[in-house]
Amino acid sequence: MGTGKAIKLAVIGRGLIGSAAARHLSKAGHDVALIGPDEPADFSRHNGVFGSHYDEGRVARSFDADPFWRQMNRASIARYGEISAESGVDFYREVGALHYGDRETTNVATVGEVCSENGIFCEVYKGAGLEERFPYLRITAGMEGYFEPRNAGHISPRRLVRAQTIAAERAGARIIGEAALGISESSSGVSIRTSSGSVEAERVLVAAGGHTEALLGQSLGFTVFGRTAALFRLDEQEVRRLAGMPSIRCVGAKGNKPYILPPIPYPDGQTWLKIGSDPADFILEGEADIKDWYRSGGSNHVADVLQERLLDRIVDLKFEERRVVPCMTAFGKTGLPSIGPLSARVAVALCCYGKSAKCSDELGRLGAMALLGDVRAELAP
Repeated sequence: MGTGKAIKLAVIGRGLIGSAAARHLSKAGHDVALIGPDEPADFSRHNGVFGSHYDEGRVARSFDADPFWRQMNRASIARYGEISAESGVDFYREVGALHYGDRETTNVATVGEVCSENGIFCEVYKGAGLEERFPYLRITAGMEGYFEPRNAGHISPRRLVRAQTIAAERAGARIIGEAALGISESSSGVSIRTSSGSVEAERVLVAAGGHTEALLGQSLGFTVFGRTAALFRLDEQEVRRLAGMPSIRCVGAKGNKPYILPPIPYPDGQTWLKIGSDPADFILEGEADIKDWYRSGGSNHVADVLQERLLDRIVDLKFEERRVVPCMTAFGKTGLPSIGPLSARVAVALCCYGKSAKCSDELGRLGAMALLGDVRAELAP
């Protein structure tokens, strides 16, 4: 595939951060191409790249204990309406987010302190008050909760990528629905190899998640972990019982602090409740591991643990079916994402510690700025 003259800017990775970067670049008037394939129809038979946005439920919240991530959350959530208006795609439900745990054994009280200090409105519930407000939760003595009713809830990462892609295209971006297989940088530009040819660009932002190191042919010093989520199909009666349920973040010991999404309609026409947060890390060493992981369908052992934790937390939960879902995330050593230049013509945006879905629009904006040569001070380690 030849593009004729070289395009000015290319973004590799049509996931959450890459699609956001392309929208920001195209809205600013830049000549940009967004490169990446559609979601595979069958993981078990797919031999290409995989993404982390193939899902309908991720927690959205303003709160984070870290100032950087708090800034990313708030900036992104403030633009959700803009993204929906530009694309015509709805991806956000403001059902609120509850952070709860035992005050004596966890740091749950710091949620209230951080929210108070940073102007994030939250309602405080303790003991019987928490049980009364959220009657489907199993509450024990000493538990308290901090509930963000506004600028919080859940997003569909799949629909957010669709929204960003449509908005970018409407603003002038070219969408190339193929995986990038490799890049070659020279003094005059960057050649991006795809399955049907090549794309020539003056500069490239690589936002390819766990596939980034293989694409670049170099180590960036981060670790990719396989993650498992469990989905539970609910009947109409159970969906009605849990009506009004927010997104939930359970504050607890490491390895036992799951997040729970409320009942959400999925593309199969069914309503599923989701729980995630692996009890132990599973490292993916490279491309072969990543592909094997996604094709495996995730860990049934982790799903068993998650199911037990869900039934411990939701009173009398009844479900019709369980589904196990694989995902991946990248971790570094600084607690900050890797967003910045690798060379005069290539920049990267990745390594988001499992935090990026809700705040991907701001991370994409920072990636776009890095590609243009403006590296933000808040990203310095």
